[in-house]
Amino acid sequence: MAISDNCRQSLIPSFLYSTTTSPFGFDTSSINANHRHHHHVLRRSPSVSPSPLPSPSTNYLGVGDAGITSGRILIPAPKEKIEMHSPAFYAACTMGGILSCGLTHTAVTPLDLVKCNMQIDPVKYKSISSGFGILLKEQGIKGLSKGWVPTLLGYSAQGACKFGFYEFFKKYYSDLAGPEYALKYKTLIFLAGSASAEVIADVALCPMEAVKVRVQTQPGFARGLSDGLPKFLKADGFGGLFKGLVPLWGRQIPYTMMKFASFETIVELLYRHAIPTPKDKCSKSLQLAVSFAGGYIAGVFCAVVSHPADNLVSFLNNAKGATVGDAVKKMGLLGLCTRGLPLRIVMIGTLTGAQWGIYDAFKVFVGLPTTGGGAPTPAPAKAGKSM
Repeated sequence: MAISDNCRQSLIPSFLYSTTTSPFGFDTSSINANHRHHHHVLRRSPSVSPSPLPSPSTNYLGVGDAGITSGRILIPAPKEKIEMHSPAFYAACTMGGILSCGLTHTAVTPLDLVKCNMQIDPVKYKSISSGFGILLKEQGIKGLSKGWVPTLLGYSAQGACKFGFYEFFKKYYSDLAGPEYALKYKTLIFLAGSASAEVIADVALCPMEAVKVRVQTQPGFARGLSDGLPKFLKADGFGGLFKGLVPLWGRQIPYTMMKFASFETIVELLYRHAIPTPKDKCSKSLQLAVSFAGGYIAGVFCAVVSHPADNLVSFLNNAKGATVGDAVKKMGLLGLCTRGLPLRIVMIGTLTGAQWGIYDAFKVFVGLPTTGGGAPTPAPAKAGKSM
């Protein structure tokens, strides 16, 4: 059976696993050598029988030595693990964050659309069910996906910065604290790392969030990003894209601090008290189930903590020239804290659970451990033994 070179190459980007420096600063010799080895084996063996037992040092996705079993072409998993806190590690975490936040926020666009309209016009959109009914009647089924493009782009950018920089700052602050204090004050390190990451992530999110809210809550403003962004810039200027940045920080920084610190704590408690087996002995499927459960519980806390600022962001991005004082005067403090909250708890709980599930699933896919269940990893002690 003739097999092209392209079919034999791994589907996983080689920069995540290489050992010789590439133009991007990553190592590729091992991948290239492995590829040449497979190419050589296939040339010498016209009919290749599957290997009954793959090498213990190699993880295979049902693959024999030549990458073929039972007449099917299968992709060998990389032989090398990603080194923790290496450039490849942070690249993998960044990609996991893109998938985690971009996909989940886009999937709940209909819920987000109803929530934003309930926040802006509670007289018209009195409940979740009536909100869906009104939108379906006025805009049809297609209207429920309004704003999905700025949602996808904005939250993908946010996810890249949120997760990538969280892993960076968690390690950075652990190194500053040292092994003893990193363990003693690990929750503070989780809080500081997530807050630092979110400051950067919200700058990436803010322009798309502004356009999304305007498209979703002003009937007839625009169909989506392609016509909504030019109209927004014409009306509010470039600076208008960042008008909601401070309220966005007010919403997202407490949300993210709660999201990461509570998740890390909940997962640690689950492994300590609810699961009799040590984490490193648990199956990957069980570890991912723990990640989803911990993420969902953390998401409920996140929704409550960040909801007042979420109402502010929706109000400011919907009304040209509006201020925080205008929002408080019109909605009242109770309205800021409770309007649209039940829907947001459902949405954010599910969203956060799914995000941690996707993020950790991607980490497992590329050979990394799941998040949580241990203390932050500070710099090695002078003896040279890594923690």
